[in-house]
Parts: sequence; C-alpha cells; structure tokens
Amino acid sequence: MIDKPFSESCEQNRAPILAVLRDVFADRSHVLEIGSGTGQHAVYFGAELPHLVWQTADMPQHHAGIRAWLDEAALPNVLPPLALEASQPHWRGGRYDAVFSANTLHIMSWPAVEHFFKGVAAVLERGGVLAVYGPFNYNGAYTSDSNARFDAWLKARDPASGVRDFEAVDALARARGLVLQQDIAMPANNRTQVWRRA
Repeated sequence: MIDKPFSESCEQNRAPILAVLRDVFADRSHVLEIGSGTGQHAVYFGAELPHLVWQTADMPQHHAGIRAWLDEAALPNVLPPLALEASQPHWRGGRYDAVFSANTLHIMSWPAVEHFFKGVAAVLERGGVLAVYGPFNYNGAYTSDSNARFDAWLKARDPASGVRDFEAVDALARARGLVLQQDIAMPANNRTQVWRRA
C-alpha cells in the first residue's frame, strides 16, 4: 500500500478552482487533466462534478500516487492515469471536450509549453474548452512580490522554468486556434485562463 502523496496547495486552491470549473465545464462531458500530480484535484473535482468523466494523466513516475488517491475514492467517473509528458510531440488519449491543467506551465521549459498547446489542439474537440490555473506575468511584470520570489525559486531549481508571460502564452494558444474566453483572478495571485477551440 503506497502512502498517498499530499500537496498543501491542492487543498488550498481546490475550492476556488471548483467554482470556476462548475461554470466553464457545466456543459462538458469528458475532461483530460494534464499533470494530475498527486491525484488530489482529480478525486475532488470528480466527486463534485459527477457529470464529467475525468481522465487523469501525468508522467509515469507519478502514477502510483495518483492511483492511491483514485483507489481510495473509488469514483466511477475518474479514470486511471494515462502516461503523458507535455514535451512529447505525440499525445495518447483520444478526444476530449475539455482540458484542465493546474500549476504546470511554470514548471515546464518554454519548448514544453509550446508542445503543451500543440497537444491540446490535437486532442481538444472543436468548441472544446481549455482551463489553465497558475501564476502569470502581464506585460513582462510580476503581479506580486510573492510571484517574483516564486519565480526566483523556480529558476534556481531549474533555469528553464519560470512564471510565464500571459501574452506569450495566449499567442501560443491563438496560433493553435484557441480563443481566450475568460481571464479570472484567483486567490494567492494566481489566475485561471479559459480558452475555447474555434
């Protein structure tokens, strides 16, 4: 029996994110979560949004932890994790009318962020919705001192990572046929960006 991994930030941000997903995923049915991490978000959102089939996905080294959360929750609408690495050019997993990702873009390299949007465009149906949660800069500037400190911590750990500029991310999305619908302020100087595939 594996000990379930635990993320304090998942506990803290799940309710505000749920409030957004209740709205933007209200008419969705099949969600791909990119970067399921510990699995905490998947079981929480899956239980709170039972109309959704929630497909978890992450790199294989995270699968045992995700499965531990899924096994305990035993939710019929939350599926075992797919092996998915955003930086890989070809994604497995079929077609979805929604994609969700939290706290991922800033831990990837920029080429991986580019692959992320390429992959999303490949698996997201026309009219499908992408929701991305995390910190963003605007016009090249931090939105808070805490985000500046977080960015410095990220770059010290991995120079290829860092808080992304919203304008650059939105340009990647637009290049893949994704049109920004909402830019929602979240607690702790985070945002949820919502795009729709044209």
